Amino acid sequence: MDLTVKPGTAWDDAWRRCLTVAPEAFRDDRVRNLWAGAWRSDGRPLPATSPVDGSPIAGAPRLDRETARRAVGACLDQHRAWRHVPLAERRARVAATLDALAEHRELLALLLVWEIGKPWRLARADVDRAIDGVRWYVDGIGPMLAGRGPLDGPVSNIASWNYPMSVLVHAVLVQALAGNAVVAKTPTDGGVACLTLACALAAREGLPVTLLSGSGGELSEALVRAPEIGCVSFVGGRDTGAAVATAVTDLGKRHVLEQEGLNTWGIWNFTGWAEFTAVVPKLFDYGKQRCTAYPRFVVQRELFDAFLSAYLPAVRGLRVGHPLAVADPADQPPELDFGPVINAAKAKDLTDQVAEAVDRGAVPLHRGSPADARFLPGQDTSAYVHPVTLLNPPPSSPLHHAEPFGPVDTIVLVDTQAELLAAMNASNGALVATLSTDDEATFARLAPQIRAFKVGHGTPRSRGDRDELFGGLGASWRGAFVGGELLVRAVTQGPAGERPPGNFPEYQLMP
Repeated sequence: MDLTVKPGTAWDDAWRRCLTVAPEAFRDDRVRNLWAGAWRSDGRPLPATSPVDGSPIAGAPRLDRETARRAVGACLDQHRAWRHVPLAERRARVAATLDALAEHRELLALLLVWEIGKPWRLARADVDRAIDGVRWYVDGIGPMLAGRGPLDGPVSNIASWNYPMSVLVHAVLVQALAGNAVVAKTPTDGGVACLTLACALAAREGLPVTLLSGSGGELSEALVRAPEIGCVSFVGGRDTGAAVATAVTDLGKRHVLEQEGLNTWGIWNFTGWAEFTAVVPKLFDYGKQRCTAYPRFVVQRELFDAFLSAYLPAVRGLRVGHPLAVADPADQPPELDFGPVINAAKAKDLTDQVAEAVDRGAVPLHRGSPADARFLPGQDTSAYVHPVTLLNPPPSSPLHHAEPFGPVDTIVLVDTQAELLAAMNASNGALVATLSTDDEATFARLAPQIRAFKVGHGTPRSRGDRDELFGGLGASWRGAFVGGELLVRAVTQGPAGERPPGNFPEYQLMP
């Protein structure tokens, strides 16, 4: 049966709606930068394509270093004015922004589909998590700010492309609610139109938001090292994060640096296979392009046959394809586990890593087939990677020690609990981990030895919402922990000599 893009959901339809909803931020065929309280057609737009089908979409208008420097200086002026705005007014303006985001929820989600390839269900969930999460702060921030005040300068936000709303926009709005002006950099790989629309709605309500596009190398001097910046909030990979960490540590800046880690799922003396089978498809949401994805299973050798019997049927049933392809125009967008990865280059990199690992001894246990996916006739599928599972990736492979950030699972077999812990701690720290074992005493004894901020007992852990704290251990995190009250503490000043919970060079303090 031939499929077609659901009517009204094409990129051109989304773009026309953007021009209508926020004409100040979208001009002809380009998005604009926002700084000094005005939308500007500066910067050189780069060509961009959608990972969904390779078709052209709006690219980010890249600023030069000097313009970014001026924009950060103007943001400091906004910060000095905003920090004196009463909390009641800040709450009212942020609440009005949330109402506007909710009004345009479907458009924001549609932009996420085209720009970063999120399936429709997950795109709407990303928007909803941002709105609902910030509402929790609007309702409860009063006690969190008791005895605290805004920072001396604005908060600089540099985030990855995978969660523009529930991570980046969420953080920006809470930071503004706490009394800070904010500057956000659009991710290089996608999400510029979605973020532009969200910031346009926030700016209309008078929030002190700056939105800039450009390369990290070009803008880092302004967004990380500029003396005006009061705090740097970063979400991304370890290589870039290490450079940011060095800069903020040298300058003594407040910082929150969330970096990747190899999140692992260990299995030891376990029999609850039906529950495990049910959770496997959820672990592939958005093609494992999440900081809390589980790409590594560490399995007790004598349970390997039972593991495969539970795992393989689940992974064989994964639903992959074009996020907006329907058989009938009246149909809703399909229920998919994931669509494309972020771009064709990433797809090739993952495919090459898998091929190299197999050449060096990894055993392929499962490879998904394009024949099982939902694609349009003749569609460009260069950004799609079908699920792959490998046994024992060699130590020379990146898949052995690093997060693939794609739908590639690896399995390591172990014979002792010491080997289990060593394999689960392979990346020197992670954000989350899970240990499946029937014995409560075994979990209680082993879980504290797993170097992850959150450890689940037979269930996956996530970043969390509202009052749930979040951080990382080892090289997966630098600076203050966040979530709940800790997010507010990270971007406000408290009593003299305060030591916030976090992972710092000079100390580590758990909440």
